Amino acid sequence: MSIIELNKINVDFPQKKSQVVRAVKDLTLHIDKGDIYGVVGFSGAGKSTMVRTINLLQHPSSGDITVNGVDFVKDGKQVISNKDLQLARRKIGMIFQHFNLLNETTVLENVAFALKHAKLSDEELEKRSLELLDLVDLKDKADFYPSELSGGQQQRVAIARALANKPDILISDEATSALDPQNTQQILELLKKLNRELGLTVVLITHEMEAVKKIATKVAVMEDGQIIENGSLRQIFLHPKEELTKRFVGGSLEAMTTLEKLNLGQLQANEAVYQLVYNVANVTKSIIIELFQKVGVETSMLYGNVELLNDEPIGTLVVLIKGDADKQKQAQAFLHEQEVTVTRLDEKGKVYD
Repeated sequence: MSIIELNKINVDFPQKKSQVVRAVKDLTLHIDKGDIYGVVGFSGAGKSTMVRTINLLQHPSSGDITVNGVDFVKDGKQVISNKDLQLARRKIGMIFQHFNLLNETTVLENVAFALKHAKLSDEELEKRSLELLDLVDLKDKADFYPSELSGGQQQRVAIARALANKPDILISDEATSALDPQNTQQILELLKKLNRELGLTVVLITHEMEAVKKIATKVAVMEDGQIIENGSLRQIFLHPKEELTKRFVGGSLEAMTTLEKLNLGQLQANEAVYQLVYNVANVTKSIIIELFQKVGVETSMLYGNVELLNDEPIGTLVVLIKGDADKQKQAQAFLHEQEVTVTRLDEKGKVYD
């Protein structure tokens, strides 16, 4: 059951001389209840603009929006009253790259601020705020000020505040971008915990595929205001179709860096470079040895990595295969039979034209 439905969304920004920039283009996205839905793309892809339409912080120019079974927008026009929208927004928590905490108030008061509209006594307000801080493992920091916390701890406070109204949806808009790797990992684990224990639907907006790999159940890849590919995390990683997706998955960005440093130079006519991505069933196999035994091609490993894709091991290899055109075809056919995703690269690691 979809908890968020965006249908044929366009977002236009008027410019000078009657020109218009279309930041989101004919975008359709359905997110099911309980998903951790990663939306990934480079800066300027339209991710943040798109996600802000969910709670109408950004109004679409056209299209339909339904959240929690309630119509927000029809044919580009707001159909929910402002009063009802204000109530609906309380069920959509949001955290950002910049924590937006009140620096002159304590951690406890920052969380309590999100409950200012609630009809709670002072004692009830403090109890609820402490419960939220306990949920993000910061109860012992209640009387601290934001400046006394690390970046990861400040983001935890922001998450506690976003959970104050018991939302059904939590939107994370580049919320880990300003954090170091250790704090990023801790925040991602917290989001996963909240999804599991509270049944929270998480929309994870990021340009960092590593974040998506760690916790997402589904993923959409955005480019130039459009979703160019989406599906389950496993499907996207093992069977990517679009060039940008292939660049994002399977460690190919690291592979590109490695190949550039190797400086292979111009490949010979009988040489080809491939990125191989394979699942847990093949991770323990020696693909290169089997390739030589079955096809008889000489294969050199240029890059290798095994990582967890939402707790499932996924392997990536970049290999140089030597052989004539017929042998290259045989090698590719063998790899496909082994359910290995094969992408041909040029000598610099870019997808081969």
